[in-house]
Amino acid sequence: MYIFKDFYHNTVELSFEKHPFSANPKHVWVISRYNDQWLLTDHQRRGYEFPGGKVEEGETPEEAAKREVLEETGGIVSKINYLGQYRVTGRDKIIIKNIYFAEIGELLTQNHYFETNGPVLINEFPPNIKKDRRYSFIMRDEVFSHSLNYLKSSVLDA
Repeated sequence: MYIFKDFYHNTVELSFEKHPFSANPKHVWVISRYNDQWLLTDHQRRGYEFPGGKVEEGETPEEAAKREVLEETGGIVSKINYLGQYRVTGRDKIIIKNIYFAEIGELLTQNHYFETNGPVLINEFPPNIKKDRRYSFIMRDEVFSHSLNYLKSSVLDA
């Protein structure tokens, strides 16, 4: 378990165990790869980030993850793995998100990418990502760095 403060000084608890905070989280975040590149979305207000969002009524978190990837990037998920979960405790609310790793089989061009400007493909992340204002606050805290390390040591090397 990792505990730290995020970009907005909220307390974040991150675990790579199965559902440590909720069996039914209301949010998802999807680390995505397409053709050996990282697939992000360009959020209109926040900048580059992995796709994600809210779980809709009647939808499982995994279904939400696949839908969010499609809506925000045009990516069709061919394989998805649960990585972990994190809880953000803010002044007004608590947010719990499942973290997934998705392999994208196809990238469709869409007329609309919801609140994003569509897909962004990159080969590697800048070493100074925490200070790179092109990336959203979601990409500049320890959830991203710990998740990437976990992913590299478990899923990508498997």
